Amino acid sequence: MRLLMEDVVKWAEEKGILDNSTSLRQFVKTQEEVTELLDALTRGHKVDTADALGDVLVTLIILAELEELDLEQCLDDVLQIITKRTGTMVDGVFVKND
Repeated sequence: MRLLMEDVVKWAEEKGILDNSTSLRQFVKTQEEVTELLDALTRGHKVDTADALGDVLVTLIILAELEELDLEQCLDDVLQIITKRTGTMVDGVFVKND
């Protein structure tokens, strides 16, 4: 995964995204891609779902780079937190206890 993320950062550098964008603009791009993901899921279209998931990941990798954060570390940190959470499933969604 690390090599793929490095390739995304290299691509973003080559396209001028890192030098000419901001974290807020990248967040808006992420929202656009999440909306496309929702549309693909709603239509039940696997190919478009896979494409949208990839696009969301790319935008998050770039956002992390702009924020000088290690996305893999962010994932590891939150995993340490969520594995200790308790909660229940409600309508197919895990709802954590307060």
